[in-house]
Amino acid sequence: MTVKPARRSSLILPINVPRFVERAHLRSADAIVLDLEDSVPPAEKPSARKLIPEAIRQVARGGGEVAVRVNNERGLLDDDVDAAVHPGLDSISFPKAESAEQVRAVSARIERLERERGIAPGHVRLSLAIETPRGLLAARDIALASDRIASMSVGVEDYCLELGVEPSPDGAELLYAVSTIVTICKATGITPTGLVGSIAGFREISVFEGAAERARQLGCLGAGCIHPDQVIVLNRVFSPDPAKVAYAERVVTAFEDGVRLGTASVNVDGKMVDVPVYKRALVILDRARVVAETERRKAEALAKLA
Repeated sequence: MTVKPARRSSLILPINVPRFVERAHLRSADAIVLDLEDSVPPAEKPSARKLIPEAIRQVARGGGEVAVRVNNERGLLDDDVDAAVHPGLDSISFPKAESAEQVRAVSARIERLERERGIAPGHVRLSLAIETPRGLLAARDIALASDRIASMSVGVEDYCLELGVEPSPDGAELLYAVSTIVTICKATGITPTGLVGSIAGFREISVFEGAAERARQLGCLGAGCIHPDQVIVLNRVFSPDPAKVAYAERVVTAFEDGVRLGTASVNVDGKMVDVPVYKRALVILDRARVVAETERRKAEALAKLA
């Protein structure tokens, strides 16, 4: 059985900066996002597209997922998707999603390219960023637009720009948007990701960690970042605490023993364990297995390079 990758950390880097691409596989990120959008100047976008096949090969050496972030603009989007969908690509990061129609159109284009280029049908997934109030209002329809959608998040910087505010230290202006996206994702089987705070302050690691922790508490399972130091934070924040994993193991064992003896309520470390607590423990253990498998895959890939 294939275990879905954890994708706790998605390191976004400009595809047109060779030194970033060359070392990306060493950064321990669960996913590498090769950016064609904000970090690539308009004049360089056509030449940046030509770099994609080799960049995919290079960044995949670390065993993480490989994504390309495209430009959601007329005159750029189709060319970006055509350039991005090659063997080795795992997902398209689609920014500024505002309608189900947009998502269906890009999904259909990916489907055609998979057929033409010998990629398994449905392999290339979509990671959607909701970055405008209009997109947030349409998020439920967007989530149902394609079964390719693997994750959804709120794009903090652009969303705050649309609100006419600056990202605050506590991310209060993002609580409604992130909570809404998490709720929609949980109802539709999509992975919710993102931060409750800014991605930009890569030197202020404690502030960034707070933004990640707030997002985790709302239900997010990972986030994007722009600096290797942030990768370390995200991998830690979005992994189950070892002490909670150990407790979850005791809960599952005790509860299942109790059920065999005819009771659905048992005592573990002085606390009552009933069905909801048992189910929560199963979720923690499942997440721990997914994280362990992701780490194993990355370690094996790097070992082959040694």
